[in-house]
Amino acid sequence: MFLAVSIVCDDYFLPSLEIISECLGLSQDVAGATFMAAGSSAPELVTAFLGVFVTKGDIGISTILGSAIYNLLGICAACGLLSNVVSRLSCWPLFRDCLAYTISVAAVLAMISDSRIYWYESASLLLIYGCYILVLCFDIKLNQCLMKRFSPCCSCFTKAMEENAEQQPLAGWEESGPLIRQQSRTDSGIFQDEMDYSQHSTSLHGLDETSEDHPSVFTMPEAGMKRILWVLSLPIITLLYLTTPDCRRRFWRNWFMVTFLMSAAWISAMTYVLVWMITIAGETLGIPESVMGLTLLAAGTSLPDTVASVLVARKGNGDMAMSNIVGSNVFDMLCLGIPWFIKTAFINTTGPIEVNSSGLTYTAVSLICSVVFIFLAIHLNGWKIDKKLGAICLVLYLVFTILSILYELGIIGNNPTRVCGN
Repeated sequence: MFLAVSIVCDDYFLPSLEIISECLGLSQDVAGATFMAAGSSAPELVTAFLGVFVTKGDIGISTILGSAIYNLLGICAACGLLSNVVSRLSCWPLFRDCLAYTISVAAVLAMISDSRIYWYESASLLLIYGCYILVLCFDIKLNQCLMKRFSPCCSCFTKAMEENAEQQPLAGWEESGPLIRQQSRTDSGIFQDEMDYSQHSTSLHGLDETSEDHPSVFTMPEAGMKRILWVLSLPIITLLYLTTPDCRRRFWRNWFMVTFLMSAAWISAMTYVLVWMITIAGETLGIPESVMGLTLLAAGTSLPDTVASVLVARKGNGDMAMSNIVGSNVFDMLCLGIPWFIKTAFINTTGPIEVNSSGLTYTAVSLICSVVFIFLAIHLNGWKIDKKLGAICLVLYLVFTILSILYELGIIGNNPTRVCGN
């Protein structure tokens, strides 16, 4: 399932995002915070609907809030440690997404503090996400305005202005030593592979045509290890080939929205199977449900975000990787708001939804501290993603996880433990 999700992301999900970004003229951070976050967070949306309408429990809240720290620290650690390039980050996209996430978390925690969800409370979550999308629509203008206003008193804004002035609005990436500079925020070509450098990328207005069609997914790789993985994944490749159009090929290029929706559906299905397997393993080994949720289940449900972020970080798209990490968490808050609003406003209008708000204080402190720590770590690291930042985030994630497990097991605090299946 890990291999299957990586194939879906690399061959179908990310190429469809490239074409969507070209058509809409999105910068890499806006694309990461919107379409990429929505597609890779499809499993959380399915989980939230299941929790509200099927199991009628708190599975959606526990899954989304429980995996939030992994999304911030764990995925950032993976991007730093598994990437061979150093990617520059911009101040404004990270500040924008962290602020939106903090507001979303505060709103959710305020709603469930009384263990009841009313229709107007869930509607406020949708309103917050709508405001977030509105900010993204005027992202470039807000970025320029803030850089002009705060550049005299903030060195990171000054550096960002200098880098933007140096960059030329050309497709592709400009290398400067070991550091890969980010693209101009008005550019679109954000997913170019190495093989695409020798080809003309299709422009936004369709003036240029791709000189050569993309090779078939059934083309065997030349490297030995890649050949072994290709043979092992051949059933998955065949299934995806028969059900999802490959928009990298000229014939299917205009079917990019179908590719996006189908790849999101496959990501959800594969993540469901993966989480199901992890849950059975936890029940067999007698691992407490809370510990499973904080560790293996958190990593399992966030697997699409991890794979997608690492893939784009390896290509030097630091802003897109970070915007996907934080933007996915903002979208996860919306995943709670949609089923809550549907049930309270249209299905069960007589009363609110009852939820369990135990452990609320610790959850609030953990989420807010993780946002603050990730922002400070990136600032102190010189606004770049490298192995040093990855190691720092990994240590912070282990500390948060150990403290959370001790809290859930009752060693810190006084909480009863539950075993999977009981």
